[in-house]
Amino acid sequence: MVEVSRQYFAASAMALAIPGLAAPGTARAADRIRLGPTSPSIYRFERGAFEVTMLLDAAAMIDGPWPIVGEDRPQTEVAALMRASRLPESRFRPGFTPVLVDTGRERILFDTGNGEVGFIKRPEGGRLVERLAAAGLNPDAIDRVVLTHGHADHVGGLMEAGRRIFPNASYVIGAAEYGFWSKDERLSASPESYEHVSASVFRSNVMPLAERMRFIEPGAEIAPGIHAQAAFGHTPGHLAFHVESQGKRMLIWGDCAHHEVASLAHPEWSALFDMDKAQGAATRRRIYEMAASEEIVVAGYHTSFPSLGYVARNGAGYRCVPVSYQLDV
Repeated sequence: MVEVSRQYFAASAMALAIPGLAAPGTARAADRIRLGPTSPSIYRFERGAFEVTMLLDAAAMIDGPWPIVGEDRPQTEVAALMRASRLPESRFRPGFTPVLVDTGRERILFDTGNGEVGFIKRPEGGRLVERLAAAGLNPDAIDRVVLTHGHADHVGGLMEAGRRIFPNASYVIGAAEYGFWSKDERLSASPESYEHVSASVFRSNVMPLAERMRFIEPGAEIAPGIHAQAAFGHTPGHLAFHVESQGKRMLIWGDCAHHEVASLAHPEWSALFDMDKAQGAATRRRIYEMAASEEIVVAGYHTSFPSLGYVARNGAGYRCVPVSYQLDV
């Protein structure tokens, strides 16, 4: 047996030494083609009779999470939390994740991503239509579009070059949210500010759809099993949505978190894009406590893709338990 092994290795070494006689799979490293990293961009699961698809509109690495989360804290404090969580201290990849709920009667899309005018520019952002295609759908198949709020990275995907992306859809937005962003005074903000950018995009992408739009209050039923909830503070009319089918529940909370570690660990930390800082912090604590106590799976627009997880209490704050196989049971 030893002699056979010696003969085998000797023959193998000779073959490798002679050009053209290398064994299959042993090509020189210089001749190999690097395939590059991969990452998922769609994630589909079921909640009762509802089919839910998470769609990654943008996947850019940006500076942060400070000051996007914790702008009122020293940068070193946020960096220390990232380091303790084994995350980069000053760079992160937020999710930009619209949610598609197929109730069996209609397909309802929550938020539309960046489009051509949002926070994350193409090619990193504005890829919702591409993701829908990968999920086996085209924009004509969307029956209703629901907006959690009016920021550009949520409404940017409504229009493309002045044309409606979802031609067969009706639209839903909070009455208070529409009233806020449609006022001319929103454009008085500094042109470089995110408020001005969002106000401009709101005028180009949302206001032309007003005749096809339903304006709602918290508690409104969007469809059987889907109801709006107040989540004010990030914007004046920001809404979350409770989804339930056959006893299986889910909370679509929009921008109640901008980072799955920092936002949940310290809901009291100020969020850069919150328009009412105190109300935003109070909303985060209320929503997190509800999600934790009721053990409900959460779709968080800006948490890491697939932007799904559970909330658990952790000392004076909370922590995110990312979805792995819980939804398959």
